[in-house]
Amino acid sequence: MTTTQIIAVVIFVVTMAAIMTEKIHRTVAAVTGALLLLLTGVLTVDSAFSYVDINTIGVLVGMMLFVAVVKNSGLFEYIAIRAAKIANGHPWKLMVLFVLITAILSAFLDNVTTVLLIGPMTLAITNMLKINPIPFFMTQIMASNIGGTATLIGDPPNIMIGSAAGLSFVDFIANTGVAVVFVLAATLVCFYFIYGRKLRVEPQAMEAIHGLDAEKAIKDRPLLIKSVVVIVLVVLGFIFHAQLGLESCTIALTAAAVMLLIGHQDIEEVITGVEWTTILFFTGLFVVVGGLQETGIIQVLANGLMGLTKGHMTMTILLILWVSAIVSSFLDNIPFVATLIPLILTMQSSGVDVTPLWWAVSLGACLGGNGTLIGASANVVLSGISTRHGFPITFASYFKVGFPMMLVSVAISTVFLLIRFG
Repeated sequence: MTTTQIIAVVIFVVTMAAIMTEKIHRTVAAVTGALLLLLTGVLTVDSAFSYVDINTIGVLVGMMLFVAVVKNSGLFEYIAIRAAKIANGHPWKLMVLFVLITAILSAFLDNVTTVLLIGPMTLAITNMLKINPIPFFMTQIMASNIGGTATLIGDPPNIMIGSAAGLSFVDFIANTGVAVVFVLAATLVCFYFIYGRKLRVEPQAMEAIHGLDAEKAIKDRPLLIKSVVVIVLVVLGFIFHAQLGLESCTIALTAAAVMLLIGHQDIEEVITGVEWTTILFFTGLFVVVGGLQETGIIQVLANGLMGLTKGHMTMTILLILWVSAIVSSFLDNIPFVATLIPLILTMQSSGVDVTPLWWAVSLGACLGGNGTLIGASANVVLSGISTRHGFPITFASYFKVGFPMMLVSVAISTVFLLIRFG
């Protein structure tokens, strides 16, 4: 290893250790790590910013601004009350309902957009029921990553894989979509034993739910109508953004701009609704991971991965699946997938049928995001919302649940791939 590579690895390891141990705030750790890469000359300012995923940052800022305006209409409280009434105020039924809603929305929307919409609803209903929202947030984080695995547009790695391999929306539904059905079913069973049996709501709070009038939750009906119309357009925009020739961040920022223009809300209040600590965290983290990419460390890891199996297809499938999952628990899965794609295409050009490898990468990289609190954008965003409202989700507390759940989902994916292609 060169001196530059050693410096990049050391900074990455120290930054990750600081985030995991939570000795200092994760945003401070990420930004400090990024600055150290600049100070040591591993990255220049220009190269550092080239590794920041502007599309992800744009989606985050756009949807946070959008939600900050929409929430003033009372829409989230209205939906929360309707959901609570459907579940009759029963916390486990409500948790299942929110998990399914989150997973389905994440299959057709960006994961971050989904959790930004679901988060305020969860806070509203758990406040009504006087219960801790953390179990609900934990299950929704995992549901968002599971649901995003199901479709071509659900998670960025799938978009990259679909583009490189020429795979269609239907191809994903027929492969990762089928696997996700089994993963989600098993996940719900696990959630019942982890959280479901422990959820308790006071009879008075449950009775109070029956007496709530969803209509009274609406604070600004004209704004609510505008919000619903724009939400529908945003959903369509995300689904058809490729055909429209628009990036996801363009859709999100346009939605935010439209709501700011027609919503007539206090702009300073709206801007303070953006989770700026989360934005800075992502920016720093992108740069820290970029240091590994700039110095060729990720390329070395990917090459070593392919060399281990010596061409044995079943072993290659399983190794790619599990390594993708473990790595994606701690690293941004986008640069890792970007490094694997040309390697798989090289195998394809030599006559190897690489179809199973695409699904192994997709399932591993997307489901691996559930492994840790920094494994996926949705994890960081929703935990940030929870912490901001007085219910902190720490790296350690998430890891105790998220990592075993990730292992279960990847084990199910292993069985699926062996049956499907073995």
